[in-house]
Amino acid sequence: MTDQEIIAKLEPYIVPSRIQRIREVAAERTRYLRLIVEDIKQDRNAGALVRTADCFGIQEVMVIENRYNHLVAKSISKGSDKWLDIEKFDAPNTNNTLRCIEKAKADGYRVVATTPHNADVDLPNLSLDQPTAFMFGTEVEGLSQEALDLADVKLRIPIYGFTESFNISVAAALTLQHSVNYLRQNQLPWKLSPEALLALERQWMMTSLGNRAQAIING
Repeated sequence: MTDQEIIAKLEPYIVPSRIQRIREVAAERTRYLRLIVEDIKQDRNAGALVRTADCFGIQEVMVIENRYNHLVAKSISKGSDKWLDIEKFDAPNTNNTLRCIEKAKADGYRVVATTPHNADVDLPNLSLDQPTAFMFGTEVEGLSQEALDLADVKLRIPIYGFTESFNISVAAALTLQHSVNYLRQNQLPWKLSPEALLALERQWMMTSLGNRAQAIING
């Protein structure tokens, strides 16, 4: 069954205002940018990062967890990934940072690591001429040295005060706001393809209907 056929089956069970909202939001979604978070210690920051991604239309978030007893995974599993695609890298006894970055690059993304030190470029000067995954690290230490070494570009957000760095959720918000505006102003191919758009609408309709969705499709 195609996505269009599934949507046709689900639509009668969803109020028109919800369907309209799903389509409006899906039309603004992008996979051109991706968010990667490494070893976030505080679950409230994890929740803030996911909300920030949603607000700026970023559909994909990759979560690396080598430490901290999987606090981020627990936070996200409570429902904050309802409208996003969350890919977790939390296997035990595994270099999850390496796995995640290799996967992002294999998917065709340039990996940009955020850091206040020894950066290659400041945020206002960053070009987005190719799909980009922005990587943010733990609250105190920032990204691991391995993440910085494996990244394609190291990015700095300019700061003009005494404080060395922004809070992680603020840093993500500033980076994504700049990047989303850049994509639109430069007419880059950030929008989903028609096929991907239908797939996302079908996914969100199923999410809206919860356990009823599969019974409706099979009925």
